[in-house]
Amino acid sequence: MRLSLLLPARKHVESATAVARWLARGDRIDDGAVGRDAALRECFSTGAAILPTAALTRSLDANDAADALWLRADPAFVMADAVTLRLLACGKLGLSADETAAFAQTLKPLFGDAGFAFDAPHPERWYLSCASGAPLPKFSAPADALGDDLANHLPEGEQARRWRALLNEAQIALTQHPLNARRSQRGVPPVNSLWFWGAGMLPARVRSEFDRVVSDDPVVVALAGLANVPSSQLESNLRWDDGKERVLIDLADRRDIPRLDAEWLRPIDETLRRRRIERLELRFESGERHVVRPAHRWRFWRRAKTSA
Repeated sequence: MRLSLLLPARKHVESATAVARWLARGDRIDDGAVGRDAALRECFSTGAAILPTAALTRSLDANDAADALWLRADPAFVMADAVTLRLLACGKLGLSADETAAFAQTLKPLFGDAGFAFDAPHPERWYLSCASGAPLPKFSAPADALGDDLANHLPEGEQARRWRALLNEAQIALTQHPLNARRSQRGVPPVNSLWFWGAGMLPARVRSEFDRVVSDDPVVVALAGLANVPSSQLESNLRWDDGKERVLIDLADRRDIPRLDAEWLRPIDETLRRRRIERLELRFESGERHVVRPAHRWRFWRRAKTSA
């Protein structure tokens, strides 16, 4: 098996026992581009400079993503402090199907009047359908904006003023929605904003070097499906076989490093030691790339760095 791991930024995971050993005894190869989007574009060739996240997830959520320009308009929670407004949550707000439908009923006419079709087929992922070729401003991914001043991540460029106005109207409508009073009584965050991001059209073709993909990320699952590559959810008891498969395992969102080390990295290291993995490639979100082979374990003079 030839195994590639998508991992968090190196500085976050290099203290893990297995990673420290791999970094010491393996070989560093040419760095890739920095960031999640860039790492996925290395694994899946779409022909696009930026992954069309909205269209990709839409293909999973509603299977109608072709021939339209899609934009995510995810439910969000923003809070004002003394000097600014900050994005504190996006998507993962614990919405029920009934709550999702009620919020969508309020938002559909607002966006319909502006010429966009809104719907919410998934509690965490809401969408706007735009005419193909419609001019859109630059939007920030929620991961870049969480916890930061909202003013630093508002739409920029062509049509930016229009989209800022739409965001403001949506915030007013959501803030006044009676469901949010009930959510506050239950001690859960209100849905008082939207987050626009991930614009693009579904790729006509996706290619990948991998024979199997393991990930919980719907974007990765969608890319694998378009590339006709079988995919499965992450399971700590993943079985290894002796085939010649090229496998991609996506561990980039695993931030509990001791647990990641125990459940995934050490078992992979043991599988490598038993020569059931021919080549292990580490792909860090920070851009570093390393290759480890079974014979590298004999480089005992290369000692792993220990954390302070």
